[in-house]
Amino acid sequence: MQSQQRAFVNPLRSAEDRRLPRIADPSALVIFGVTGDLSRKKLMPAVYDLANRGLLPPGFALVGFARREWADQDFARVVHDAVQEHARTEFREEVWEQLLEGIRFVSGDFDSDEAFGRLKTTLGELDRERGTCGNHAFYLSIPPSGFEPVMRQLKRHGLAEQVPGSWHRVVIEKPFGHDLESARELDAVVSQLFKPQEVFRIDHYLGKETVQNILAMRFANQLFEPLWNNNHVSHVEITMAEDIGIAGRAGYFDGIGIARDVMQNHLLQLLALAAMEEPTNFDAAQLRTEKQKVLAAARVPADLARHTARGQYAPGWQGGKEVRGYRQEEGVPDDSRTETFAAMRVDIDNRRWAGVPFYLRTGKRMPRRVTEVALSFKRPPHLPFTATDTADLGTNALVLRIQPDEGVTLRFGAKVPGTQMEIRDVSMDFGYGGSFTESSPEAYERLILDVLLGEPPLFPLQEEVELSWRILDPVLEHWAELPEQPEQYAPGTWGPRSADEMLARDGLAWRRP
Repeated sequence: MQSQQRAFVNPLRSAEDRRLPRIADPSALVIFGVTGDLSRKKLMPAVYDLANRGLLPPGFALVGFARREWADQDFARVVHDAVQEHARTEFREEVWEQLLEGIRFVSGDFDSDEAFGRLKTTLGELDRERGTCGNHAFYLSIPPSGFEPVMRQLKRHGLAEQVPGSWHRVVIEKPFGHDLESARELDAVVSQLFKPQEVFRIDHYLGKETVQNILAMRFANQLFEPLWNNNHVSHVEITMAEDIGIAGRAGYFDGIGIARDVMQNHLLQLLALAAMEEPTNFDAAQLRTEKQKVLAAARVPADLARHTARGQYAPGWQGGKEVRGYRQEEGVPDDSRTETFAAMRVDIDNRRWAGVPFYLRTGKRMPRRVTEVALSFKRPPHLPFTATDTADLGTNALVLRIQPDEGVTLRFGAKVPGTQMEIRDVSMDFGYGGSFTESSPEAYERLILDVLLGEPPLFPLQEEVELSWRILDPVLEHWAELPEQPEQYAPGTWGPRSADEMLARDGLAWRRP
């Protein structure tokens, strides 16, 4: 049966031809914590979209594991509703019927021997009835506190034992610990059962088309690479801003903070992709090696009081509506020291980037939702114009827009039409939506498919996780020692005054996307 099922992999696709899609092996995807928002809004719709695009084989099964007392048909209805509400592609009955045949649900707690016994029985039945061939991926869409009991039960019931001709993989959602020490403890738990190549740490930002386009733009074009260094670049800003508050997530967010939630993973991964050297090829080992080299060379300045900033959004008005401050959010203590805005400077000690500061910032209740990487270039050493000719001329900039308006903007100076020599900034803009007829897959589509294919380029190894914590830990320790709470900032603004002062000390100012 196994050899017959593997025939579903496209036989026309050679290993070197990336134009034809690869179809996943027959397999079962087990989602722990399947009743959560992530599963409902992202994971279930992504599975359907993959099936709708013909990228899942007929021998595919989706197994939910949670405490709810559901039968298989109850879970199927939940999946159906999630797909209809959140799927990117159109709903097709024939695709749903095929997917429905492989949907199962197992009810129980993470420490329940009986529940994991039922899970083992269910997976065995799917191997026989659906031809999943013993290929099982375990998606831990649960808090890190649940990892150890799940791992213990998988081991006790032999669910991760290696069987010739089949594979087992585990998928871990961020956060990967809350500091370096806890990240190592978490890895020790996971590595008891799974080898490094079987562990897939999900950072959904790495699945976004525009993040991957950073690599394409840098290394497919001779135009940019000669300028991508400290001879021409003045500084780099990496921004991830949200225009909402914590949206009822106080139980998760308070005590964690936005630096741990976003900066340690998303922003430092963007920094690594923007600053890495050209890999020999795009195999996982080569990409990871270059990213690790950059992260190993990155450090925060010694004077963290001058080169970091943190804040909390205060009550006020945003978008014509009155909004609560962070400490007024349900479930947040009045004396909370958790930051909702974080900014820091990172320096990279290598030949390419020495002397070029990288500024990272992220915050909630910002004026707009935006994620971007902006390279600002140095001013020309000499301008043969009068001061009035260039009064409205800024610096050249290359902006890589990650979301929501995916694309690239190049800002440069041009002459204003007329008889006078007057130069102003203009922009050339590339937008994905206007240049390609194909719509970008949702990030979780790409990442789930890569898990099922066993392709790891977009997943950070433990070494990258530890290097990122080495960068961020000194900042978190510095903030923990401060006597005062984070500085308040008004909703709908770009953060606290201390963030502007941080760049002003270097003679710079933040971009206003």
